[in-house]
Amino acid sequence: MSELKARTHDEANGLDYILAGDYYIPAIELPEEDDRPIGKWGRMHRTYLEETNPLLLNHLILTGKLHSYLANLNEQAQNRCKLIIKQMAATEGVT
Repeated sequence: MSELKARTHDEANGLDYILAGDYYIPAIELPEEDDRPIGKWGRMHRTYLEETNPLLLNHLILTGKLHSYLANLNEQAQNRCKLIIKQMAATEGVT
């Protein structure tokens, strides 16, 4: 019987595998963690995705992009909310 390599690469799916005992396990690394907060709007959008588009939610989770997607969405929603408040204040003539 031939000796198994400690590490191998599968061209079909592009993954690297590490030998653990008698089995090859995919060498999958988590993406670097984004330390930006998800916030209220990000949490609300995640709930919306769970209810309306679970395929997109699963894709974002499996590709490791969910946190950055929700953090970006939260920042955009906060900026839009601030802009709307400024516009309302200017229209009503309040400071």
